[in-house]
Amino acid sequence: MNQNLRLPLEEDMEIFRDSVRKFFDREIAPHREDWLEKGMVERTAFEKAGAQGLLLMWADEKYGGVGCTDFRYEQIIIEEQARIMESGLFLALHSRLVAPYFKHFGTEEQRMRFLPDFISGKKILGIGMTEPGAGSDLAGMKTHAVDQGDHWLLNGQKTYISNGILGDVFVVAAKTDPQQKHAMGLFIVERGMEGFERGRKLRKMGLHSQDTAELFFTDVRIAKENVLGDAHKGFYYMMQGLAEERLLSAVQSLSAAGQAYQLTLDYVKERKAFGKAVADFQNTRFVMAKMRAELDMGQAFVDRLVSMHNEQKLDAVLAAEGKMMLSELQGRVVDECVQLHGGAGYMEEYAICQLYTDARVTRIFAGSTEIMKEIISRDIFSK
Repeated sequence: MNQNLRLPLEEDMEIFRDSVRKFFDREIAPHREDWLEKGMVERTAFEKAGAQGLLLMWADEKYGGVGCTDFRYEQIIIEEQARIMESGLFLALHSRLVAPYFKHFGTEEQRMRFLPDFISGKKILGIGMTEPGAGSDLAGMKTHAVDQGDHWLLNGQKTYISNGILGDVFVVAAKTDPQQKHAMGLFIVERGMEGFERGRKLRKMGLHSQDTAELFFTDVRIAKENVLGDAHKGFYYMMQGLAEERLLSAVQSLSAAGQAYQLTLDYVKERKAFGKAVADFQNTRFVMAKMRAELDMGQAFVDRLVSMHNEQKLDAVLAAEGKMMLSELQGRVVDECVQLHGGAGYMEEYAICQLYTDARVTRIFAGSTEIMKEIISRDIFSK
């Protein structure tokens, strides 16, 4: 991609990128193949990221963080992780999707109790929203919690939960009033709680080093101290985090697509067919040209969304546009890249094969393409 199009980074950000790149090359990349075989990253990866200062960078120093709220630093982490193609280490889920619930809706006691271990990577986070019959339609969930006076009693199940096996602390959404469609609470469920069980680690098309599992809750006793905010406003709390979640998805999609493009560019320059490099065929050159133009446009769009997010001006509609367009672009790019690899692209020993299978879910999670279209179209036709 044309790096000249990108907004210039400040000097300390360039220094940060260099340190993050060295971290991933030294501590993560050597384990990539092993984690793919095992179907799970090692817990130590989170601890190493914590020691490097890469977890919950936004958190105040009193909790052990560095107090950095500029989203560009998170963008750099995502881009550098995509470069080494380790897609199962969900640092952004831990730092930017789940932990902020403690920042925005937790009490000071909860922040002091939990954030230091999240920042160090000692405890790994997950979130329990999706159910077998309720994905994007959060209001349709069946998991429920009943107020027992000094505690809540949680029952239900969740599925497709990232960090489902490794996770130590889960923010679990549950209905709290059957008479109100959107009355939900966010409950802090910790490893070892009686009645909390994990199901099987689910086998997936891609993201093979990411532990995705089912979670089951049977009369789990949740102390009032483990409720985030108002136990009836969890639905609205979750809505507040969707714009950033979709921005994260857009950045991840673009970064992965860019890596697929670079891999393919290197491959077609070296691969021979009919006595000449694959790159010498007009079709190859035209396909690569179109991909680069689309990636450049995508990068300009994403960088602008990041700027707007830093300015607290990113709304749900623009975030939906970014998530939709970049996940769709990722799908097109990896498909074209597999095609240009020929038969090699179908072989797991080639990295493009993993990038292809990993990419398919990005048009589904964090809100499917169809849901994004619905959000955007509502905005168009409501005016």
